Amino acid sequence: MVKEPAYPNIHQDLIDKCKEGNRETQFRIYGLYYKSMYNTSLRIVKDPGEAEDIMQESFLSAFEKIDTYAGTVSFGSWLKKIVVNRSLDSIKKKRLYFETLDEKITGDLREDNGSAEISVDIDRIRDSIMKLPDGFRIVLSLYLLEGYDHEEIGQILNISSSTSRSQFTRAKQKLIELLKGNE
Repeated sequence: MVKEPAYPNIHQDLIDKCKEGNRETQFRIYGLYYKSMYNTSLRIVKDPGEAEDIMQESFLSAFEKIDTYAGTVSFGSWLKKIVVNRSLDSIKKKRLYFETLDEKITGDLREDNGSAEISVDIDRIRDSIMKLPDGFRIVLSLYLLEGYDHEEIGQILNISSSTSRSQFTRAKQKLIELLKGNE
């Protein structure tokens, strides 16, 4: 009896062919996912050439380990996790240190609904995000853009979920300052 994967995948026929080592199908999978995987890496490492290398290495790794893909999550999520982990490994090689914070967070970290609205365009937001310190940028990107929650971010980065939350809050504050400063 063949066990059905836990997650129905729209590209399952391609994935099955990749498991057989079909190079043409691997290239098709690459074509479907390379842009989003490149952008995921770029948001973390901030260097286009490095993001390209990481993306390429991630695909090679994924195709080598495709037999381990069990279908418990979508293929894109499985591949994104590889890209995120490789991107973070690259950052760690550059000796990234997250700001260590006590479990007790000082100050009021609630959303400031009374803040003045900032009129910005996408390019200004992207440029301002790229100016954030690495720790802030990575947490902000993983939370807002990649959709990870603080528990997952904590596990990925080997930090506590409260550190992730405070890094996110500080990243938002710094981003607002950068955007206000660019007006």
